[in-house]
Amino acid sequence: MRFTSNMAQIINGNEIAKEIRGQLKQELKDLVDSGNPVPHLTAVIVGEDPASEKYVQNKMNACLEVGISSETKRLPASTTQEELLQLIAELNKDQRVTGVLVQLPVPEHINERTICNAVDVDKDVDGFNELNIGRLALDMDGIVPATPLGVKRLLEHQNIETHGRNAVVVGRSKNVSLPMAILLHADGKYATKALDATVTICHRYTPPKELARHCRQADIIVVAVGKPGLITKDMVKPGACVIDVGINRIKDEKTGKFKLVGDVDFEEVRQVAGHITPVPGGVGPMTVAMLLHNTLKTAKKQFCDRQAS
Repeated sequence: MRFTSNMAQIINGNEIAKEIRGQLKQELKDLVDSGNPVPHLTAVIVGEDPASEKYVQNKMNACLEVGISSETKRLPASTTQEELLQLIAELNKDQRVTGVLVQLPVPEHINERTICNAVDVDKDVDGFNELNIGRLALDMDGIVPATPLGVKRLLEHQNIETHGRNAVVVGRSKNVSLPMAILLHADGKYATKALDATVTICHRYTPPKELARHCRQADIIVVAVGKPGLITKDMVKPGACVIDVGINRIKDEKTGKFKLVGDVDFEEVRQVAGHITPVPGGVGPMTVAMLLHNTLKTAKKQFCDRQAS
C-alpha cells in the first residue's frame, strides 16, 4: 500500500466500470457466437420510489450497452406479497429469463427476506438469496452481492494491499456491509478469492470514540451507513484507503441545490488518505458493472446446465 503525505489518489469508479463493461461486452459476444441465446435480465419495481426508478434505469442502460436483453416490470405499491411471489415464480420458470432482481426497498407490508429467498438461486443476480449468502460465507462459488464485489474489484484494480492488513467496515447491513466484511477477511485461496484482511465491524451502537479508534488503526476503511460526513480527517490513518459506499442527498448551503455526498468528509479526508473514492463516481458505477457481471455469470451457468441435461 502506498503511504504518502500528499493528497489522496482518487479512485475513479467510472473509468474502471467502463473498462469492465467493455470486457463483459466481449464475453457476451463470445457466448452468443458460440450458439447460446442472449442473456435476459428482468427487474421488478414495487411502488413509485424515484430513487428505485433511477437505479433500475441505470442498470437497464448498462445492459443495453453490453448487449444484455432486459425489461422492467413495474407494480403498484398496493401489490400484495402473494402477488409479487407469483410474479417471481413465473420469472423463475421462464427459460428466456436468465436473471431476476427485485429492486429494494419493497413496501413495508412485504417481507424483504421472503422476497429475496423466492428468487431462484441460479437467477439471483443480486446475490441476496440466503443460499448465495451462505455460499459466500462458506467461501464457495456463488453470486456475490454487486456492491461489495465492486469494492473488491476497486481494491484489486488499484493494487491496494489487503493481505494481513487491518480493515474496518462501518455498517452492518445484510446486503452490503456483511458480505463486504466476509470478502475482506476470507481466505484468498478458495472460491471467492477473498482478501485475507483482519476485519473489524463497527455500527450504530459503536461509541463514537471507539469508532474513531478503530478507524485510526485501519489500513482500509469501507463505510456504508447513510450518514453524511461520518468519517472525518482525524479518524483516518495517513495513507489509508477509504472506500465510501454511502449515498446521501443533501442541500448545498451555498447554492441551495441538492447534491449527492457520501459518508466521508471527502475534502478533508483526502488530505490524509492514500486512496479515496468519490461520491458520485466511485462505488456506484462499480455496483452496476458487477450486476452485469453477475447477470452474465448466471446465464453461463444456466446454459451449461441445460447442455448437460
